[in-house]
Amino acid sequence: MDQIAPGSRDYASVVEILAPEKQRLPVVLASPHSGRCYPDEFLAAARLDPLALRRSEDGYVDEIFEAAPRHGAPLLKALYPRAFIDANREAFELDPAMFRERLPDYVNSRSPRVVAGLGTIARVVAQGQEIYREKLRLSDAMQRIEQCYQPYHRALAHLLDETLALFGYCILLDCHSMPSTGEAGSQRHVDFVLGDCHGSACSESLIDTAQAWLAEQGYIVVRNAPYAGGYTTRHYGRPVAGIHAMQIEINRALYMNELNMARKPFLPALRDQMAALVDALGCIEPRRLLPA
Repeated sequence: MDQIAPGSRDYASVVEILAPEKQRLPVVLASPHSGRCYPDEFLAAARLDPLALRRSEDGYVDEIFEAAPRHGAPLLKALYPRAFIDANREAFELDPAMFRERLPDYVNSRSPRVVAGLGTIARVVAQGQEIYREKLRLSDAMQRIEQCYQPYHRALAHLLDETLALFGYCILLDCHSMPSTGEAGSQRHVDFVLGDCHGSACSESLIDTAQAWLAEQGYIVVRNAPYAGGYTTRHYGRPVAGIHAMQIEINRALYMNELNMARKPFLPALRDQMAALVDALGCIEPRRLLPA
């Protein structure tokens, strides 16, 4: 298992953009959940060991898509972990039970994500284990939002604006991974889930192309179940404005040991395939992405 990165008290380096020498494809990739820089104070406040915290990561998804810049598409990745703050949520999806103080009225405290313990500041890791020993200060949450969440979304918005200016349209691929077991431990016989918020976040041609390409490689692919797309897909996907957002979930059993976070030998081959998928999406004729 990789060691987690050294902690940072000021969260100075919170995102990284892997940019091509010249952007040749109208595609932007984002990986909000593959970060593994765990601040020291967060580890001290957690009741869980580092491995348990890491199981909330979309492990190595940034590596799986890291070839995209060599093919002409930028990749944005969060360096902080999902258990610390989740960039694929609204900015203020917070659970009142987690904090010492009363939350401001503008906070969304009733979303399904908050109820499940997986708000902007998560209460639990993926297996439902409580993260914190004690209640948090509201100022700590606001600091994470200001210094981690907001820089990620400023960077993403900037990449989308640049791509729109260059090509007149943009494809946003929000990159994630999913556990290999579903509810009640049932085996998930699905390799990829593609989410377009049930048709509202991107052109049908885009998700059709992705599904057909993956199926040609022998993968089992479904749409929108159980992952239709998170905040990023819903918020940025505006086909009428030329931004087509699609979420992709990869079964972790394909490329990693889910118990100890070790990479499997197949990961480099999967990385090459994902680079070829990005090529295929970037080469869709623009007229096919126009609203019907």
